[in-house]
Amino acid sequence: MTPAPGSPDVILSPDDRARLDPVFMGVVLDVQGQVQQTQPQREGTLAAMFHREQMGEALQGCAMLIAGWNENRVDGAGIDRAARALRGLHLAELAERVERLRQIADA
Repeated sequence: MTPAPGSPDVILSPDDRARLDPVFMGVVLDVQGQVQQTQPQREGTLAAMFHREQMGEALQGCAMLIAGWNENRVDGAGIDRAARALRGLHLAELAERVERLRQIADA
């Protein structure tokens, strides 16, 4: 999958990936867990549909991140997708954590 313009992948060496794996996976698994515990902000069918859609987008973004990670890269499009959905779920703090994964190689 080609990353969106402005969302380049971050390529890691296999050694860096192995060293950073606990940090990366900790963030992604925490995000997945917190997303799955969210509830719609409002009552009603439309709110529930929007909530399910945003949850699905966030979880798909996390899946993209894991798939990229298994290929020694941080998937820029996965970060964008997950962060956008997290903001839609009013989880801006989690969105920022996901976006910081771009700098994981600097750790």
